[in-house]
Amino acid sequence: MTIATGDSVTLEYTGRLDDGTVFDTSKESVAKEEGIAQAQPDREYEPLTVEIGAGQIIEGMEDGLVGLDAGEETTLEIPPEEAYGEWSQEQVQEFDTDELVEMLGQTPEEGAFLEAQNGQHGEITHVDDEVVKVDFNPDLAGETLEFDVEIVDVN
Repeated sequence: MTIATGDSVTLEYTGRLDDGTVFDTSKESVAKEEGIAQAQPDREYEPLTVEIGAGQIIEGMEDGLVGLDAGEETTLEIPPEEAYGEWSQEQVQEFDTDELVEMLGQTPEEGAFLEAQNGQHGEITHVDDEVVKVDFNPDLAGETLEFDVEIVDVN
């Protein structure tokens, strides 16, 4: 059955960056081989099931799955604008150091992560006596992503 909008699709996948680094996979053997399994010890590696057209996955992957058939394997190359967007300076916010120390109850450190009140996660990229800069860009912003996919089932 050929995948179309509205279908439920189950797939195995491995996501890589341009340099070949694996950043995510549904396969435990790949996660162990690439050294990413230790970072998520409680994760269960299993095929992913999504509804095409429901926005459950990035746009480029969703578009790339349409037209494929059960049992088919392919590699999808997804540019930043169809994945997590381009990195943007607008996503880097500045906070008054004293106010942030009061909110956090401790002095922020470069490289640490924090969660904003709106649920966004950001990395602290600069700290001085007056200002703290936090980068709220997604980790994969600006990256062209490559996904090896295997279509397990289509309903």
